[in-house]
Amino acid sequence: MPRVLVAEDEAIIRMDLAEMLREAGYDVVAEVGDGRSAVQQARVLKPDLIVMDIKMPELDGISAAQEINAEPVAPIVMLTAFSDKELVERATDAGVMGYVLKPFTIDDLRPALTVAASRWQEQRALQSEVADLGDRLETRKQLDKAKGVLMKRLGLDEAAAFRWLQKTAMDRRLGMREVAEAVLAGTGEESRTPGQPQV
Repeated sequence: MPRVLVAEDEAIIRMDLAEMLREAGYDVVAEVGDGRSAVQQARVLKPDLIVMDIKMPELDGISAAQEINAEPVAPIVMLTAFSDKELVERATDAGVMGYVLKPFTIDDLRPALTVAASRWQEQRALQSEVADLGDRLETRKQLDKAKGVLMKRLGLDEAAAFRWLQKTAMDRRLGMREVAEAVLAGTGEESRTPGQPQV
């Protein structure tokens, strides 16, 4: 069951919403009445989904969404009686994944929650892929620099310099990037970090 945090300042609507979600098979892990509590509970409970009203005391839903998405914690579906363009744009800029107008039924809410969860997963996967590509590019740069140092220092050709890095990594049970960084640190091209191996 997806774990949901509900944030709505009107107690009756909050209770109805929580009950509606439970009956639809969601696990409502917390019900709060203001934006500040929504941020705090989101950080502590790490729910799978957050359903939040826009107009709330202490911290409005859009500001709360910005704080929650700074970490990020979970996809947010915003509830509102207002549909003006500026609010929708602010909600989108805050990273909100869905938008449902009041009054609503579970048939209005369920698709929004499903789409929000799906978009969230896609976004997380894309961010992970981008981070992985960035890491691989940085590793490649370090290896190329280290090969250049070894070619100059040991008089090796490029293939032999790569084999040297590969063999050293295997012999010392290190990653190729660690060996490359150690080679560069030994030449002063990169500052050594504590505990970095000498090559």
